[in-house]
Amino acid sequence: MTDLAASFPRYRLFDPAVPVTCLTPDRDGCFHRFYDTSPVSPCGRWLAVCRLTAEDRLPQPGDLAEVVLVDLRDGGSRVVATTRGADTQLGAQVQWAGGRLLYNDLDPATCEPFGVALDPLGGATQRLDGTVYMATADGRLAYSPCLRRTGATQAGYGVIVPPEATPVNHGAPADDGLWVTDLASGATRLVVSLADLVAQLGAAVDHPGAGDYYLFHVKPAPDGQRVLLVLRYLPHDGSRMRPALVTVDAAGGDARVAVPAADWVRGGHHPNWCPDSQHLLMNLKLDGALRLIRVAYDGRGREVLAPRQLGSGHPTLHRDGRHLVTDAYPHEPLSFADGSVPIRGLRLSDGAETTLVRMPSVPPYVGPRRELRVDPHPAWDPDWEWLLFNGCPDGTRRVYAADLRGWLAG
Repeated sequence: MTDLAASFPRYRLFDPAVPVTCLTPDRDGCFHRFYDTSPVSPCGRWLAVCRLTAEDRLPQPGDLAEVVLVDLRDGGSRVVATTRGADTQLGAQVQWAGGRLLYNDLDPATCEPFGVALDPLGGATQRLDGTVYMATADGRLAYSPCLRRTGATQAGYGVIVPPEATPVNHGAPADDGLWVTDLASGATRLVVSLADLVAQLGAAVDHPGAGDYYLFHVKPAPDGQRVLLVLRYLPHDGSRMRPALVTVDAAGGDARVAVPAADWVRGGHHPNWCPDSQHLLMNLKLDGALRLIRVAYDGRGREVLAPRQLGSGHPTLHRDGRHLVTDAYPHEPLSFADGSVPIRGLRLSDGAETTLVRMPSVPPYVGPRRELRVDPHPAWDPDWEWLLFNGCPDGTRRVYAADLRGWLAG
C-alpha cells in the first residue's frame, strides 16, 4: 500500500499496539465492504468505500448511498457514484476488479438490482446483467446470490426493496441459486440452481422435513477453482434455521459439504477461504466453546487453530500461514463493557495473542434488528501488510488502516 498522506489523523484511543490511521476523517458514514475483499486498489493508491447518507434510521427502498474514492497518497476524496443498491452491512458491495470498481445499483421502476463496473478515474461505466457479491481475484467474474432474497434469512446483506418485490422460495427452486457474471461482456448465467445443488448433495445436505432453501454468502476461492456457499434452510415447523457450509467447483458441480448443518447449528459463524484455496476457516462451537477451525473444502481434516484461544468475529488467515487476524462482536466475551472491540492478532506457532487495536464500534442507532451495527470486518491490503477496518469512535462510521508490518515480522 502506498505511503499514507500526512493529513490523515492518527488513531490513539486505548494506546494501539501498532500504528493506526483514520482514512475517512472528513466524510461521515463511510465503511468498507467485508473481511474477504480488500477495499484498497491493486496498485495500492486508492481506497473505495460506501457511504450511508443517513445513519439515524434504516434506509428505505430508493434511498441513495454514495461510492467514495479516497486518494491514499494525497488524502483527498470524492464521490464517484451514487446508488440505490446498498444495504446496511455490506453497502453496495463496493470492491475492486483489477483497475475497475464494482458495485450494485437498483432500477427504482422495476426494483431489479444490477451490477456496475466503473472506471473510477476515467468515469466510464458498464451496466452488468447480474448483481455483484464477490469477484474473483483475477477480476474476470463476479458471483452472487439473489440479493433481493438474502433478507429472508438475515437483514443487511442484499438490496433494499419493498416486501412485494421480494421473491419467496418454496423448497429448493430451479430459478434461484448461484449466479455468475462475466465482467468483460456483462452477461450473467445461473451456475447452479438450489434444486440442482440440493440434489447433488443428497443425504449429505442434512435437512430433514419440509423447508425452504436460500443462499447467503458466496465466495470464490483465491484461485477461482471453487466457490464457498452458505446454504441456509428454513424449516416449515418454525424451528431454528439450519445453515451448512458447502463448496462447488466453478461450473457448479462436485458439490461437497465442508461443515454440515448438524455441526453448525450448535454455534458458529463467518466462514472464509484460506489463501491456499483448499481449506476454509471459520468460528465453530466445539465442546461448548467457540473455536477457530480449519477444514478442507470437502470436510476432511478439520483442525482447531490456536487451541488456547477462543474464536470470535471475522477471521482471516494471512498468506504466510503463520498469522491470523479477527475482530469480535460487542456481545462476545473477548470484547469490552464500554462497546469497544479488539482487533485481535494471533501467532499460530505458539498461540500468542496481541490486541492490535481497541476500537469503539457501537453506533448511536443500531436498528431494530441491529442492521446498522458497525462490524470492523478487518481485511488485508493487496500486499498483506496493512489491515483495513471499520470503526465508530465518534458516533459515525469511519475506515481505518493499521500498519502490521512490525507485528508480522515477529
